Amino acid sequence: MEKKKYYLTTPIYYPSANFHIGHCYTTVIADAINRFKKLEGYDTYFLTGSDEHGLKIEKKANDAGVTPKEYVDKIIENAKDLWKALDVEYDKFIRTTDSEHIDTVQKIFKKLYDQGDIYKGEYKGLYCTPCESFWTETQLVDGKCPDCAREVNEVAEEAYFFKLSKYQKRLEEYIEEHPEFIQPVSRKNEMLNNFIKPGLEDLCVSRTSFTWGIPVTFDEKHIVYVWIDALSNYISALGYLSEDDSNFKKYWPADLHIVGKEIVRFHTIIWPIMLMALDLPLPHQVFGHGWLVINGGKISKSLGNYRDPREYILEYGVDAIRYYLLREVPFGSDGQFSEELLLSRYNADLANTLGNLVNRTLSMLTKYFDGVIEKSDVKTEFDEDLINIVTSTKEKMENYMDKLEIPEAIDSIFEIFRRCNKYIDETTPWILAKNNDTDKLKNVLYNLLESIRIGAILLSPYLPRTSKEIIRQLNTKEINYESTNKFGILETNIHINDFKPIFMRIEIKDETK
Repeated sequence: MEKKKYYLTTPIYYPSANFHIGHCYTTVIADAINRFKKLEGYDTYFLTGSDEHGLKIEKKANDAGVTPKEYVDKIIENAKDLWKALDVEYDKFIRTTDSEHIDTVQKIFKKLYDQGDIYKGEYKGLYCTPCESFWTETQLVDGKCPDCAREVNEVAEEAYFFKLSKYQKRLEEYIEEHPEFIQPVSRKNEMLNNFIKPGLEDLCVSRTSFTWGIPVTFDEKHIVYVWIDALSNYISALGYLSEDDSNFKKYWPADLHIVGKEIVRFHTIIWPIMLMALDLPLPHQVFGHGWLVINGGKISKSLGNYRDPREYILEYGVDAIRYYLLREVPFGSDGQFSEELLLSRYNADLANTLGNLVNRTLSMLTKYFDGVIEKSDVKTEFDEDLINIVTSTKEKMENYMDKLEIPEAIDSIFEIFRRCNKYIDETTPWILAKNNDTDKLKNVLYNLLESIRIGAILLSPYLPRTSKEIIRQLNTKEINYESTNKFGILETNIHINDFKPIFMRIEIKDETK
């Protein structure tokens, strides 16, 4: 039986030597979703990459005394290194400077021009260089770019335009008929009411005032404007209009584009209209998440609140950072980041709830049964409730993930670990040992170990290293996802492996002393 397909993307990122923790948020979420879909048995394809053309890259390269390609080549490995440090497993990292991408973009531009959806004219308007966006007077906020609050410049040049207005009604109807297309609902309402219904203007899709971009094949003084270039990556990466388009035929349309709220407009207006013009199906969903902020503001070096994410990873461990990003922030809303919040979440959940549970249970097994997993039929009055919670968690987690309620999905798994800790308090294994109630003690420890095994498997998309280490310590071969459906299949008469606490409590320093 052929596996179901799942195609997931993040936006392609501006190449930067200074990625901060906020940049990690989107990609870690995407990685967790991708791992979860794999766990469910999907044939997944996860795309990320870098957006390397445009005026600001050209300016930075000129300032550095190198070519734009030399400039981006030097720093692009930084992103790949960061994703590796965060255990992000993508299928393809696309660069907009890749020859295959350039070829596809040129073919798309020519196709749209030949069918009359792109035409030549003159552009006069307001341009924000950092955001690479054109704005009208009415869209400015206090005379500045509404996205970044920087100054805009008036430009006038010959340009090609894409007929967004031609497809306005069709897009509006599609969004109304497909309520799942733009999520969360607040983003859908914003796009419809603030941008689409007031009227779409045709989009400037070429520039002549700088040269760092993809040339228009039939008019090479023009380069393809960034959004036609950048947005096409989602299909150029799959081989659209290439000699080998097998991945395109296999995976398109995308199941999920995960994007920051600042670029929802491009992904829910320009991109679907491009696809309509190309007579291609639209992605199933575009999800616009919020920002990770510090003290209510963005993270940046200029504000003095920047640290390289790898510093946090070295200090707290990669799964602690992944856990915070996935658990702390409601997906779709803005979220706060601080080391105080990170430490609080680390100690409460990872050290006290999970780390302490695993270490206590394995220590008791070692103390009472020389580390050998055994089983008995002598039950306690608390077994049924524990087992019901453990065996119902898989379905709960799947339901949350289907709605992209990621913090709730993870918390449902931690409910297993919280219930296990309560079960220890209820059954008092140390008293059972003291009273030589050996069979009941075997049953209690087995139930704990089996609950931990199931929890560890369910945890694997979110905290892959932690999951793998717990499974190693248990020395179990029963790690198939389907094995979490049934309680009581953990092997007996096997010896656990050497173990140590997977998360140690971190003492919070009192800065007032």
